[in-house]
Amino acid sequence: MSEVDCMEKTSLADAAKRLEKAVSHLETAVQRRMDADRSLNALQDDLQRLGEDRSQLATSLDESQARASRLEEANKDVSRRLVSAMETIRSVLDAHGG
Repeated sequence: MSEVDCMEKTSLADAAKRLEKAVSHLETAVQRRMDADRSLNALQDDLQRLGEDRSQLATSLDESQARASRLEEANKDVSRRLVSAMETIRSVLDAHGG
């Protein structure tokens, strides 16, 4: 084998090694990108679920506030009726010498 043939084989082997190294780096970069995309998708799914949970909580809070308002109004009505009943009882007692 001549010196030129030997140098060509060495150059070719070096080129093959560089190509193999470049492909390996590319595979690593692709894997990192796929991992990052999966992480991003998972975060987007979590964000969507949090938004749905927030919406449900807001609806529940609105319903609870409406119920609290109704209970407060009912409480005021009962209080007015009790005051009225007590005044009626006092006037009856006063009228009958009680």
